[in-house]
Amino acid sequence: MSANLKEALRSGHFPSLVAAFLFFDMSFMIWVLLGPLGNHISAELGLSPSQKGLLVAIPILGGAFFRIFMGILTDWIGPKKSALLAMTLTPLPLLWGWLGAERFGEILGVGLLLGIPGASFAAALPLASRNYPAKHQGLAMGLAGAGNSGTVLTALFAPRLADAFGWNAVMGLALIPLVLVFVAFLLLAREPVLPPRKKLSGYFSILAEGDLWFFNLFYSLTFGGFVGLGSFLPIFFHDQYGVSKVMAGTLTAFCVMSGSFLRPVGGALADQTGGLRALSLFFSVVAVLILGLACLPTLGVAVALAFLTLGVLGLGNGAVFQLVPQRFRDEIGVATGWIGAAGGVGGFCLPPLLGVLKETLGTYAAGFGAFAVGIVFCAGVLRFVRKDWERWSGSSREVRSETVLVSVGGR
Repeated sequence: MSANLKEALRSGHFPSLVAAFLFFDMSFMIWVLLGPLGNHISAELGLSPSQKGLLVAIPILGGAFFRIFMGILTDWIGPKKSALLAMTLTPLPLLWGWLGAERFGEILGVGLLLGIPGASFAAALPLASRNYPAKHQGLAMGLAGAGNSGTVLTALFAPRLADAFGWNAVMGLALIPLVLVFVAFLLLAREPVLPPRKKLSGYFSILAEGDLWFFNLFYSLTFGGFVGLGSFLPIFFHDQYGVSKVMAGTLTAFCVMSGSFLRPVGGALADQTGGLRALSLFFSVVAVLILGLACLPTLGVAVALAFLTLGVLGLGNGAVFQLVPQRFRDEIGVATGWIGAAGGVGGFCLPPLLGVLKETLGTYAAGFGAFAVGIVFCAGVLRFVRKDWERWSGSSREVRSETVLVSVGGR
């Protein structure tokens, strides 16, 4: 570990950063369960391509819905208490999925409630942000955000456990890491100093900020693309290339690993080069990669392209949230909730888009092409707002070095 990295990690409350990562990792693992289990559920219920898309997308929509309230709650009672409340409620969908869900409608209900752990984003990132100084925001929030590596664990192990015990049992087994992380989080996390409470109306007044909607747009494509594509890849690999359910999960785990572990890199690069410059580059690269997927190449090439696509989307996630605390320093919790919700909406839209276009046109190519068009559009919007955003974004090294500290303990 380099001296600079050690210094950055010591500049805030490191145990809280660890707690934020563990909470986010476990929550992501549970949130996306229906994606890797989708092939088992589809085989049991005989689902159509559009139903498969809805199946893996509904937890993402639930996460978008609950993140709004989690963002408000985080600013109101603090990220630690909000996270503990979320973990207390998470057993509800797991127990339903384990002991009761059999019909498609019931499974959709389970998926909607899986949005509760999906809302973890709105507590985990403010916990990291408010426990670290602004000059290390990208790194701290990137490391906490790397908890989306829970997607890797689920994609790798859920299909194997479903083969051995059935998909319902996997929902029950997920209670084990939930309990372990709850205890660790309770011991490690420190509640940071919070800004003064706003009236409830104040949490919605942020919607009048035009910049929030630009962040919503960008994150709906970066994070939405990551979680939506990551959730749908097991079905894509299984349907398009005929690989087994377990192999589809293994290939997906390999692909999502890149996005999970590159998110901190995206934040760190944004710290060094400026979030605007980094995000603009990431949009350009990912558009090219997705167009490559739209060509539906051989399995090996498709896996490589998916790996790189999710990796660059992970970099983009880190870059977006390097910028957010600079623009919404005093409203980081509620801003994170709204922006995270937009990411969830974007993630919800992608799997049904791929499924419906596959069902109507007989190919996944059109869905990937539409996704690439959306990325190109975001790149154009970023170019439009970039000059105005440079006033507060710390686009130069001098400005970044003078950024004031976000609330860190008693600082």
